[in-house]
Amino acid sequence: MSTTAPRPAERRSLGDRWHDAPRVLKVLVWALVALFFFALPLINPPLLSTPDSDFGSVLFTVAGYGLVALGLNIVLGYAGLLDLGYVGFYAVGAYTVGVFGSLHGDLPWPILVILAVTVSTASGLLLGAPTLRVRGDYLAIVTLGFGEIIRLVALNSEFLNQARGIQDIPRPPSLELFELPTLSWDGPVATVDLSDTSVFAKFGLLDGVPYYWLALVFIILILVGDTLLQNSRVGRAWEATREDEEAAELNGVPTFRYKLLAFAMGAFIGGLSGALFASRQGSINPETFIINLSMLFLAAVVVGGQGNRWGALAGAVVVGYLPERFREVADFRVLVFGLLLLLLANFRPQGLLPPRRARRARKATRQLQHLEGTEGGARA
Repeated sequence: MSTTAPRPAERRSLGDRWHDAPRVLKVLVWALVALFFFALPLINPPLLSTPDSDFGSVLFTVAGYGLVALGLNIVLGYAGLLDLGYVGFYAVGAYTVGVFGSLHGDLPWPILVILAVTVSTASGLLLGAPTLRVRGDYLAIVTLGFGEIIRLVALNSEFLNQARGIQDIPRPPSLELFELPTLSWDGPVATVDLSDTSVFAKFGLLDGVPYYWLALVFIILILVGDTLLQNSRVGRAWEATREDEEAAELNGVPTFRYKLLAFAMGAFIGGLSGALFASRQGSINPETFIINLSMLFLAAVVVGGQGNRWGALAGAVVVGYLPERFREVADFRVLVFGLLLLLLANFRPQGLLPPRRARRARKATRQLQHLEGTEGGARA
């Protein structure tokens, strides 16, 4: 009678253990993480702060890139649609706020944001309806042209004030509830600096911290909606469409409808981020929305890990924060991104934070290789 040695318990990854953690613990951890990021510009840690730039404004830029990356991640990471002109939706949102808030109207800011996301979503539907029937390189070329067409229309349209752009764009309404001091660091010792404060919900010209907090609120809302959608039937339809569109069609998935939904949602978030950008800047012009911005947005998603919302945010930190933190090499940004993409393609092709499906695939491959090696050794 032969006995088989018991198999050792499989070591569970940190992600698997987090997935099975109690809901109360998850909520507590996420609340602490959110509190840390809200307090980050006030803590002003010396290793993270940007000595050559205003830290609050840099954080707002990173948050804006994070919003855009979340939207593009839906299009590229979930639905598998290569969009090279995503800056077009960003520009539509910004110009909608500028046109109806300053140039040709005087609408209140909340109405402007609603109008901006509505117009950008409509532009996504208008672009996607005739173009999403093509695939691959053809879709990339069409979307690339869309991004450039939006810029050229703004540059040549008298209604949009041509190259002069739009000034005096309204800012969010200020509440000015209370002041929050920042920390001043002398080596490892921190002191409260009462001369450097940020007024909560005061949206002025100089202080970028309230805008950063507002962008964080929108990011949290988008993350909640993103999570619910990915775990729903819509998310499964996107995954099936991305992996094999023809097989999904044969199994009854209306792929065109779900691709159009992904395109519209990506346009919605892109327009929202553009509206926040225009409100913070107070002025915009066509040269703000050059095609290089689309490349940065795409780099954020690819570097972070397309298909992973946290990877998209990590990629936004890479493309938005690091050039400001190390401004001495900011002129070589494109070269650095190219080298980073080259290294990722060779050593981590799924990005810094690959989606769970990629981790499961790598784990299954390792287990299969181990099993084949064990069986080969036994036969020998």
